[in-house]
Amino acid sequence: MDRKKARIFREKKTVAEMIRLYCHEHHGTTGKELCADCQALHDYAFLRIKKCVFKEDKPTCKNCTIHCYSQQKKAQIKEIMRYSGPRMMFRSPGLALIHLIDGLKDKSLIEKFLEAREKKNSN
Repeated sequence: MDRKKARIFREKKTVAEMIRLYCHEHHGTTGKELCADCQALHDYAFLRIKKCVFKEDKPTCKNCTIHCYSQQKKAQIKEIMRYSGPRMMFRSPGLALIHLIDGLKDKSLIEKFLEAREKKNSN
């Protein structure tokens, strides 16, 4: 798997783990099971990742300039990330650390993408 596809795979794995952690603690689910609301958010998040305009250069959502989540879903995922983010360092430290590193790399990638897009549109 190339680096860019691996980045998307990690993004999906990270968001899935965060939702699972939240759901287990707040809704009493176990294993890979999610409640209906959390499963719907999981599916929505994966669809947003799949349809991201940045494709394989997708930044972490925190650093993204295009906010593609609906207001309701954005509020849900923010609550989940606020809860799960700090706990990820203990549950999945490797995944959490790589997510933080990806976030640091994102800003320059976003600027390059937007510049190229603007240049393409001006021609």
